[in-house]
Order: sequence, then structure tokens, then C-alpha cells
Amino acid sequence: MTGTVFLVGAGPGDPGLLTLRGADALRQADVVVHDRLVGEEILDMAPLWAERIDAGKAPGRCPIGQDEINSILVDRARAGLTVVRLKGGDPFVFGRGGEEALALLEADVPFEIVPGVTSAVAAPAAAGIPLTHRGLSGGFTVLTARLAGGSNNDLRRSATASDTIVVLMAAGALDLACAELIAGGRASDDPAAVVSSATTAGQRSVVSTLAELPAAAAAAGIRAPATLVVGPVVRLAVSIGTPARRAADQSVAAPS
Repeated sequence: MTGTVFLVGAGPGDPGLLTLRGADALRQADVVVHDRLVGEEILDMAPLWAERIDAGKAPGRCPIGQDEINSILVDRARAGLTVVRLKGGDPFVFGRGGEEALALLEADVPFEIVPGVTSAVAAPAAAGIPLTHRGLSGGFTVLTARLAGGSNNDLRRSATASDTIVVLMAAGALDLACAELIAGGRASDDPAAVVSSATTAGQRSVVSTLAELPAAAAAAGIRAPATLVVGPVVRLAVSIGTPARRAADQSVAAPS
């Protein structure tokens, strides 16, 4: 009898932001294939006997290729096991969940997609930045700083696509990302923020202008994972962010 694969979004980091359906899938897992940024508190929701397979990718580190991950999911399910493929954020937002779903479909393996809270929305919210706001932002565009193989995304073509731009996986490419957005038509003094380790105890954010943000983030020691947010709504961060979070974050005020 073939088992089932659950493609689960683990959310942005805080275990409390894992969905109820995601937690339920973890509790019945025989195998958990997880990404690097999924915390131990979430992984510990799986049974003690569940097999854990670290499929995490990081700059310069890719222990298991995508084809091998697909094979693991198929093989374990064909052995009759319940498999949870656990990804940070949402499996279908730069999480390769679509590739894995197609592989499972081709192999005739039952699967279920369990959406998660993507950091594209959670990181700005945790820093007190609404992605939409009447009079300031009528929409937002989500981009990734990196493409397959580690190549840089062409951010210029989407720089002015929306009032608000969100760039994921921005920590290692913040200088280039900001420069590309400016080259694509964003004003150099556009309010911008970078949010690191969003929703976790280690969250830090820096608010500045698009041109000055890379230097401000470097001075504050911002590291991956980090999300870049650009647009007038960033001005609201200082007002909306919770007092406890504002005290913990490293911030440089954006222009009024």
C-alpha cells in the first residue's frame, strides 16, 4: 500500500505560525524531509521514531539535490510510509513545491499540499510594515534575489511593478538588490527595510532609504535569512511595530 506525502509549509519561523493542518501532518509522520531553516521546535512535533532527513540548502552547501529529494519522497511513500516534506514559509512560494508535486504526480504517489505562512508576508508584518495601505500601497510584488543555480534575478524589470516590492533571500545580495532596483526606476531615497530572522527571538530589522540600506544593514550585522521591503509603507514600521519589538530591533529612521 502506497503512503502519502504531505508538502507542508512550516511558516516563517515561529512555531505558533505553523498551521493546524501542518502540525497534524507532522504528528503522523514516519519520515520528515526538512529544509535548513525549519526550527527544532517544529521538527520535534514529529514522533520520536520518525526518520529525519536534512535536505537544507545554503550558500555553498547543497547536501541533497532536488532530483534526489524527489526520489526520497517517492521511495519512502512507495514503502507505505507517511512522508512530510517540511519547508520554511509556503511550499509554493520559492520552495520548489511545484517541482515535487509534479514528481509525485508522475510517480502516481498520493500527496497533499499544506500551505504555510510565507515570509514574504510575515517578515514585513512582524516588523510593523503593512504591504498594502490605503493611500500608500495598492499592491505588492514578491521577488527572489536568487534563481536556480545561485544566479542573480533580474530585479530591474520589476522594480516599479507595484507600490511595494518584497525581495526574499536578500541578505547575501543586499547591495546588488538595492542597486538593481534603483537602476530599474525606484528612487534612491525610497523607504526600505530589511528584516532578519522574522518572527523568531533573533528578529532584527533596519529601516533606511534604498540607497543607504546596505551600509546600515552591514553596520547592524544583519544576516540571513532576510527579507527586503521597499516602498512608502516602510515609513509605518516605526509607528506600527510593537514596543518590545522596536526596542529589540536595530533601526535607522526612514525619511518622512
